[in-house]
Amino acid sequence: MPLSSIWEALGGVGLFILGMKSMSEGLQKLAGDRLRRFLEKTTGNRFTAALMGSCLASLLQSSSAASILVIGFVNAGLISLYQALAVLLGAGIGATLVIQLIAFKISFFALPAIFFGVIFKFFGRKRRLVYIGDLFLGAGLVFLGLQIMESGFVPIGQNALVKGVHNQFFSWRITAVMLGALLTFLVQSSSAATGIVIALASSGLLTNAESITIIIGGSIGAASITAIASVNGTAAAKRTALLYFVINLLAVALVLIFFPLFLKSVNFFSPGDAEYIGPDINHIITNFTQSTRPYIARHLANAHTIFSVMGALLFLPFIGFFARSADRLLPGKKQLIDIEPRTKYIDNRVINTPPIALLQVRNELKRMAEIAGTMFADTVEQFNEYDAKRIAKIKREEEVLDILQREISSFLVLLSRRTLNTENTLEIPVMLHITNDLEHLGDQSEVILDCLARKKENNIYFSNAAVSELKSLAAKVSEIVNLAIGSMGNVSDEALGIARSLKDSIREMGDEMNNIHLKRLTTGTCSVGAGMIYGDIINAFGKIAEYSFNIVETEKELF
Repeated sequence: MPLSSIWEALGGVGLFILGMKSMSEGLQKLAGDRLRRFLEKTTGNRFTAALMGSCLASLLQSSSAASILVIGFVNAGLISLYQALAVLLGAGIGATLVIQLIAFKISFFALPAIFFGVIFKFFGRKRRLVYIGDLFLGAGLVFLGLQIMESGFVPIGQNALVKGVHNQFFSWRITAVMLGALLTFLVQSSSAATGIVIALASSGLLTNAESITIIIGGSIGAASITAIASVNGTAAAKRTALLYFVINLLAVALVLIFFPLFLKSVNFFSPGDAEYIGPDINHIITNFTQSTRPYIARHLANAHTIFSVMGALLFLPFIGFFARSADRLLPGKKQLIDIEPRTKYIDNRVINTPPIALLQVRNELKRMAEIAGTMFADTVEQFNEYDAKRIAKIKREEEVLDILQREISSFLVLLSRRTLNTENTLEIPVMLHITNDLEHLGDQSEVILDCLARKKENNIYFSNAAVSELKSLAAKVSEIVNLAIGSMGNVSDEALGIARSLKDSIREMGDEMNNIHLKRLTTGTCSVGAGMIYGDIINAFGKIAEYSFNIVETEKELF
């Protein structure tokens, strides 16, 4: 087995993966931000969501990349677990379009595509032409890499040692499934992994049955990539990834059980004999003219398509059941409040019934207030014990507040365009004001958190007196925050008076603390860096008190 063949095979793999990446980037750039907006609008039911998943995977040239993007959407609260499962099932079908294109091995297209791709990419004056250049260059590299791979793998497959290892390794189908999962996981793309398997099978290194089993195992590798992408995500993202992994395991298990029948269905829909060995008329370079298996690529591509379509048809009707079972599969910790990054009470279907719509907004505002209050309490707790896990929770709570502000504001704007009575018309701007104040309260909590992070990262220390002062201020601000959160929907004159008194007291307390700290700075008992962070924290606490008072005052007007 010459060393040149190994390098030829590896070089072909590199060109192929580079081409897949370039094609993917070109298509994504051509699509732009419209992709995200389109996904939000077209996942209303399981069938349109599955169709969108197919389009998404085709656009990204990889079901794995599409799955990671979907997990990001679940994290951001743009789509639900139910919608995400439908999109993920459709993504497998979308990836087959790319694989079918690869299977035709139109190699005569490779060199012209590379030429025009370079012309557009490096000499195009318009951005769209540059993106088209990426697309053409990537497509050309894909087919060129595929042919180089095949040429390199042929002599490797004839080596006696390789044949011996091959026979031992593939004596069980489960090992081929594991290899497919590992290959997909390593190259981070099911389409790229399938392309590599096509090259291996065409060169004679793998049989048709072994190749199909490896391709099927790739779905487990794609699901594993999705699972890793959800590690630091929300509970919904983790449940989505787990359910997607379970669905893929079930699909692979079903195919292995009925493998002979599955193999017959692939042969029925595919042209020629998969094991036939002969010259491939599509080769583009003369030294690629050795005999290969010209029909096996179509068999493997069809196997991937049949498997993906079968999985979607079998499991799409049951995604409601899977979504309802998510809590039992991955229970997670019980939370006092719901911090799912999406609205819980708002429903656009009642937009034409303003009294009910406004009631929904009030319930959503109460939930938003509880999240803002929890976020502030978590931030104050950082003064007692700095906890990295708590930081992640606070950041997640702040993201939820941003999403709720956007969704509630959009809903109220839509509602304001309906025919409303005088009372309802006055309620909408008041609710918008409360929504913004709650979001600003969360922003200032994040400012305090960032100050504490800067203090720790730069090894800045506060004096015992400064720490004691900050804790006293935090306790006083907690009173007005709790009053604002607790009085949502039921503000009395007494509560308003207490809130005003607390706000004035906190402002005076902050001024006094700044004066005392200025003396510490002038005497040299405190560094300039510590003084700046100390001042920023006092300022943030003061703003939180102001926003809390505004909420109480506005609530008094509303209720």
